[in-house]
Amino acid sequence: MGDAVIVLDMLNDFVTGEIAADRAENIIPTLRDELLPAAREHGVPIVYANDAHRPEDFELEVWGEHAMRGTEGAEVIDDLEPEADDHVFEKRFYDAFFETGLDQHLRSLGVDRLVMTGLHTNMCVRHTSATGFFNGYEIVVPEDCVDAFTEEDHQDGLDYLERVYNAERTTASELIEEWETSE
Repeated sequence: MGDAVIVLDMLNDFVTGEIAADRAENIIPTLRDELLPAAREHGVPIVYANDAHRPEDFELEVWGEHAMRGTEGAEVIDDLEPEADDHVFEKRFYDAFFETGLDQHLRSLGVDRLVMTGLHTNMCVRHTSATGFFNGYEIVVPEDCVDAFTEEDHQDGLDYLERVYNAERTTASELIEEWETSE
């Protein structure tokens, strides 16, 4: 069994578009230059779970139109573009497991621990972590690879994940060191 890195909603609309989070820029270098290359080097699967909304999605009533399926806004930002061996899932809700087949896919890869990254710590990371936890996965959150609209939202999300889902809080460098020493 092993890890999988889950990259949530690092999309054009979330970083520079319709519902941009300026703080997303804080995590891009760590993901691009450290965590994702190390995951690939150590054979850790990378799973992108991306909003791909349809006009009838009720979430649009809360956030307005964003990351509409098939649009540039729903594409992963160029800095973090998935590579050929990465896995890409479209989602329509905060939870990347809901109606996507993600659980079965992760199990087929032998995954038992989810490394949660991306946006937003207090929403999509939280809800995806919840279903992961309920399905028996361990949750790991490198704090320098997740963020939210505000520092308060980010910290509240981290605290909640740790308190409610027993998430291990770590950093990208600590996680990479763990992968290197476990070989």
